[in-house]
Amino acid sequence: MATSANTELLDQLILRHRVEQFLTTEAELLDSRQFEAWLDLLADDIRYWMPLASNQPHGEWDGEYTREGTDLNWFDEGKFELEQRVIQIRTGLHWAEEPISRTCHMFSNLQVHEDGADRIACRCRFLVYRNRTETETDFFVGKRHDQLRRNGDGFKIAAREIFLDQSVLLAKNLTIFF
Repeated sequence: MATSANTELLDQLILRHRVEQFLTTEAELLDSRQFEAWLDLLADDIRYWMPLASNQPHGEWDGEYTREGTDLNWFDEGKFELEQRVIQIRTGLHWAEEPISRTCHMFSNLQVHEDGADRIACRCRFLVYRNRTETETDFFVGKRHDQLRRNGDGFKIAAREIFLDQSVLLAKNLTIFF
């Protein structure tokens, strides 16, 4: 006989599994360059934000990342800007993506929390590997905070905050998606 605690735990496990499958599908779409299908996973009002990191003295970590809406950021985009980036990559004339990058998106340490009836907050760690031409290899490592919105039987990404764990970008460009 199932108790309410067991039912709640089972519901949490099912939700975590569904979110994990969603994020795995997203990674596969990006790695297989199915950018239009990836765009379909994004809510129309998405906020895609990546602040810059800076080195801080011991104990003064609150200022490690630039502030939202105040300071410079690597990205602060909506769906329109993301669509324009995909269009630009698809032209074959985009200098930073010709030849196009080969990527591998990985995530771990997934945490999932229901945040109301239709919103799910999730956090994870990520590693994105990119290779271009014969000699360009980049590793992007960091944390991601996503807000998912229920959409029928699935989800849409309503917000994504990307925190790179490097204060100096060693890559030549940031044309990939996280």
